[in-house]
Amino acid sequence: MSAITLSRPQPKRSPTFWQDTLRGYLFILPVVLGLLIWTFGPMIASAYYSLTDYKITNTPEFIGFQNYVDLFTRDRDFGRSLSVTIRYALMFVALGQVVSLAIAVLLTQKVRGLTFFRTFFYLPIIVPYAASAVLWKFLYNKEYGPINGFIQGLGLPPINWLGAPDIALFSLVLMSIWAGAVTTIIYVAGLQHIPEELLDAAKIDGANGLQRFIRVTIPMLSPTIFFNVVTNVIGAFQFFVPAYIMTEGGPVKATYFYNFNLYEKAFDWLEMGYASAMAWVMFAIIIVLTLLIFRSSPLWVYYESEVRE
Repeated sequence: MSAITLSRPQPKRSPTFWQDTLRGYLFILPVVLGLLIWTFGPMIASAYYSLTDYKITNTPEFIGFQNYVDLFTRDRDFGRSLSVTIRYALMFVALGQVVSLAIAVLLTQKVRGLTFFRTFFYLPIIVPYAASAVLWKFLYNKEYGPINGFIQGLGLPPINWLGAPDIALFSLVLMSIWAGAVTTIIYVAGLQHIPEELLDAAKIDGANGLQRFIRVTIPMLSPTIFFNVVTNVIGAFQFFVPAYIMTEGGPVKATYFYNFNLYEKAFDWLEMGYASAMAWVMFAIIIVLTLLIFRSSPLWVYYESEVRE
């Protein structure tokens, strides 16, 4: 008997298939061109310039990895600015998570005027970062700033928030935490996603409020914490605008951030090749830190299915 082979009927294309395909590509074309022209293009160009001696006014001269060698062996500001950035990142990420989570817990309580409070804590997102920096510079002013006015009203001496080397960096951390409303909103969403039956079950088992928060809320919220830690670390290493407006890297380079150092090399010294090398070093640092956080996530990040098991 001869075998009978059945051929699967080929699906028919719509008469407007090519028109729909072309229309789809046209819709995504602005985004694709934006990535190619304004993101990937400059990245490739900066990778090349980092291997050159390029002072904007002169033609780039290829020098290999000399910029990277000079960065690690001859530039004293490299280590100093990186140290400032790391200390800022540690304080901002640690305090930012605690404060944002605490505010998020308050914003998920069933109280009157909850919509008003949520809108109030959302306001820092609406205010431009540069405008926030100008506002906080006024608030921190030693002579007529409202914060020192309140402190003096309590009978305490005024604090030189932006003029003292041991306080200036922490002052910028406080300002950044105030502007971190996005982190708070993400925590609010994460808290609302926690199943009520888990908290009720823990309550029936005799767990008090603190025990429920530590044993149920934090594990269920750990994916949200993981996301916020990653994004906050990346944002902390890109910190620049408030330091440029409020302290200009001072006092005594106490707020001389890595990006401030990079900005000076590029636009004050016109060392575009050297600044490009600095940018790629910072990119590598952020990638390494992000990978380390991802590698550590199995130790402390739990998902709903794992908690239920």
